[in-house]
Amino acid sequence: MNKVIEEYQREFAHFFGAERAFGFWKGRVALYALLRALDVNQGDEVILPGYTCVMNVNPIKYVGAKPVYVDIEPDTFNMNANLLEEKITSKTKVIVAQHTYGYPCEMDAIMDIAQSKGISVIEDCCLALGSKYKGKLAGTFGRAGYFSFQWNKPYTTGLGGMVITSERKLTEQIESLLADEMRPPPSWEVFMLRAQLIIYRLLVYPRTTALAQNVFRYLTRKGAVVGSSSTSEYEPVKADDFFKGMSTVQARSGIRQLGKIEANISHRKKMTQLYDELLAGRGWRSNKYDMDLVEPVLVRYPVRITEKRKALAQAAKAGVELGSWFECPLHPIETPLTSYDYEIGMCPEADKASREVVNLPLHPRANERTAVKTVKFITGFTQI
Repeated sequence: MNKVIEEYQREFAHFFGAERAFGFWKGRVALYALLRALDVNQGDEVILPGYTCVMNVNPIKYVGAKPVYVDIEPDTFNMNANLLEEKITSKTKVIVAQHTYGYPCEMDAIMDIAQSKGISVIEDCCLALGSKYKGKLAGTFGRAGYFSFQWNKPYTTGLGGMVITSERKLTEQIESLLADEMRPPPSWEVFMLRAQLIIYRLLVYPRTTALAQNVFRYLTRKGAVVGSSSTSEYEPVKADDFFKGMSTVQARSGIRQLGKIEANISHRKKMTQLYDELLAGRGWRSNKYDMDLVEPVLVRYPVRITEKRKALAQAAKAGVELGSWFECPLHPIETPLTSYDYEIGMCPEADKASREVVNLPLHPRANERTAVKTVKFITGFTQI
């Protein structure tokens, strides 16, 4: 394996105190590798929250398993652990604990239930790099954790994914799978990704994000850029070239980002506190979570409003970076829910959150001026 990729994997594992880390082209590829290594097959069931991205569900379908959805808590948007046990059947093989927006799940409750039933837990840390539950990093409770470094994640390498684990048996299973099946990304994709990273660093700032996203989505549909998702991925059919490893371009970028991770985490915490204060100053409630139990590092700051569509449309014109996660229970809005065994009404809290929640920027390019402008804009709507 390339020495740069090996270095990135070592440094990433070291940050979490994990024995091993494995890099992939995308986060969903990391999840797929985990499911394969855990021997999830046709007829098995995988439990996850009914408030997620469809790209999290695709790998479950790719291995022939059935996704089973648990409704969420209204405050943290995480799987409601009180509803988990009733979803478990004799076919349940894995529980995916997704730390939504960066709020850690109730890992004690989830792990207790899983261990009593002999079910594996893996953690979806794609939105929660650095978050802690009872002083312990998210991603280190289950048998493994997986991460994404796509454009709007805690840090970006353009695309990219990672698995961490400290289990020797699971490590050996992943190594065997990679040796047998994983292919390198083609050079033209790596070249395009490098160019897109350069453009991102030069041009994408809070005031330009909406325009950049619209242009990027258009170019993705035309096949002119390497997108995080292609339209073909809105149906659960695995492409022949899906199972790809990480490139040197991503690994070099990741090493640089890891070198700044503590500053990134600190910035996100300060921005979160700033939003709390600014919103409170305008009579809005802060997000609720148990501060004695969890230490979240948020990827975005979620708020509930009455006119989500109107706010998103006006934000672009106002030069405000307003996120739409999650547009439907299996984001994005284009997802054909029935293809993924989901029906509206199955998870009422998730359905409701999809209609109400927008999110505010916390990334390193957002600053106090960004927060003031964003809060002034969003408080022009009505909080729920």
